Formats: sequence, structure tokens, C-alpha cells
Amino acid sequence: MLTISQDLVDRIVAHARADHPDEACGVIAGPVGSDRPERFIPMENAERSPTFYRFDSMEQLRVWREMDDRDETPVVIYHSHTATEAYPSRTDISYASEPDAHYVLVSTREEDKVELRSYRILDGVVTEEEIGIVQ
Repeated sequence: MLTISQDLVDRIVAHARADHPDEACGVIAGPVGSDRPERFIPMENAERSPTFYRFDSMEQLRVWREMDDRDETPVVIYHSHTATEAYPSRTDISYASEPDAHYVLVSTREEDKVELRSYRILDGVVTEEEIGIVQ
């Protein structure tokens, strides 16, 4: 189960809506050894595409080094889907390389509805998990 603050959920949704019609992406870091998402890190979608996202390799290197320096780990890796449900695509699954991360997807296909879901992706197997939102 992913436990996340309402503030972080709101920031994911706001980033996804701001980047629409392109997919948005980013990371929420937390202390190494914990499962607590704390530090919101919006990233650029290097593809600038409504159907695909990819972290810019130089930005990703910088962010991952910064997390290492701060004794953090990527607790949440998030992105948006602009026209489909919040479920990982085959490409999303193939790129999932952080075995301990929660993969959070938000769909921006409906302007007045928030569809946010979380998954664990390990060795190509997708498992949806509950989200506990705390104040």
C-alpha cells in the first residue's frame, strides 16, 4: 500500500494538468530505507508527447545523484496518461527499473475527474495497490 499526503497527490495532479496534452512525469523522493514519499521532483518529459514519456537522461542523472547525496530513494515515480485510463502501458512496464518504487499514474482524459492509481511493477508483473491519502 502506498501512503501519501494529500498535498503530494494535489501536486502530481496539478503537474499532469499543467503539462496536458503532453504526458507529465516526475519522482517523489523519500529517505533510504523508508517507504515515505516526501520530496516532490517534477521532471521534464523529454519526448513532449501525449502518448509517451521519457526522463531527460541528463536531468535524471542529476536528480538520482541528488537523491544519493541526500540519502534518498525514488519512492514514487509518476506520470500521466492523457487519453487513456491510469494503467501502465507495455512501454511503461518495460521501462520500470526501480523495483521498490510505487508507480503512480494519473489520467487527465477527463477534466473534471481525478483518476489516480498506484502499482508495483517487478519483472514485468503489474500489481495494483491501494493508496492511503493522509492530511
